[in-house]
Amino acid sequence: MSLYDIPLRTLTGEPISLADYRDHAVLVVNVASKCGLTPQYAGLEKLQKEYGERGFTVLGVPCNQFAGQEPGSPDEIHTFCSATYGVTFPLLEKTDVNGAGRHPLYNELTKVADADGEAGDIQWNFEKFLIGKDGSVTRFRPRTEPDAPEVLKAIEAHLSA
Repeated sequence: MSLYDIPLRTLTGEPISLADYRDHAVLVVNVASKCGLTPQYAGLEKLQKEYGERGFTVLGVPCNQFAGQEPGSPDEIHTFCSATYGVTFPLLEKTDVNGAGRHPLYNELTKVADADGEAGDIQWNFEKFLIGKDGSVTRFRPRTEPDAPEVLKAIEAHLSA
């Protein structure tokens, strides 16, 4: 199954898919509002503002599988993200990224190895997958900041391709 064929739902329950972003570079990130890495929302929003007009989007995927760090309702998640970090990028419905209930999107994404050659389960909140305009996927682990040189270089490469 292609990543572009996997049905997704927005935080408000509207159907979408990655096909809606086929001509974009998309950074898919499992997010949480009560995590030590939550300040990465600011960096993700900065990427959205900096690269959005060039065919890039962040796609936030709330997940409550890591120490219950995303317990909120869709309204609470939306309010937190917009009020605290000014988030303008799309957010999906709360999703399981690991385990038996893993969403099909993450069944595909977790097959991708990181820079150390390791694939498999999501390690923690804020793991990042850059899907290029060509459909290729690059994986960045949770502690890799959104503005890390390797992330920026990968985004730029996909936007200039």
